[in-house]
Amino acid sequence: MADKIHPSSKQSAAGNTNPNFPANKSQLYNSTRPVYLPLPRRNRRSCCRSCCLWTTFLLLLLILIAAVSGGVFYLIYRPHRLSFAVSSLQVSQFNLTSSNQLNTKFNFTVTCRNPNKKIAFYFDSVSVAIDSDGVDVGDGSIPAFVLPKKNTTTLRAVVATSGRIVDGNGDLKSDLKNNRSLPITIRLDTKVKVKIGSLKTKKVPVRVVCKGIKVTAPTGKAATTAKTSDVKCKLDLRVKIWKWRI
Repeated sequence: MADKIHPSSKQSAAGNTNPNFPANKSQLYNSTRPVYLPLPRRNRRSCCRSCCLWTTFLLLLLILIAAVSGGVFYLIYRPHRLSFAVSSLQVSQFNLTSSNQLNTKFNFTVTCRNPNKKIAFYFDSVSVAIDSDGVDVGDGSIPAFVLPKKNTTTLRAVVATSGRIVDGNGDLKSDLKNNRSLPITIRLDTKVKVKIGSLKTKKVPVRVVCKGIKVTAPTGKAATTAKTSDVKCKLDLRVKIWKWRI
């Protein structure tokens, strides 16, 4: 009877090719980095509310400072608006030829009044334009001038045109032919600088518009005089903000 051979335990241990290694320890990366904790929603809302409150407070404070400064300025200088008036207007020539060539000549006087006791005005040269129902009937200019404190200045100008072609205006030709009165508008465009005490501002464009004038073309050599007692002149700032002009 054959004997069975059993492998010894020593041989089994020696023949084991997969030795047991110790378990891998977990490695920690950036162990010193602080943990991110998002802000609670309540804190964010409180920050927004604080910013809005501070912004509103600053705006109100600026408005209050501006109002106080304006009140102090008014109490010290008592600013008043300038006034303009057409003192006289004479028409020595106003005719339209058969070939639609317009020839005109106006002599007019404008009175400027500065009622301010502590404010003076420095005007650049003034460009003058006269139109009748949208038709340009004369151009001229007035030299630069100074309007001192509490002062009234008289400006005289000659406005004329010669050989200007006027097309497509039957009303103007009909009024001239029938010797009817013509409505005209006078426009003065210039820039002005204001002096308050020792302070001078930058130049600001202004326009003076005088409406409500009616003239009659002279039939002979004698000039005709327009009635100007009811003429109203309006002074407007011509400040341009982006694409708009006010």
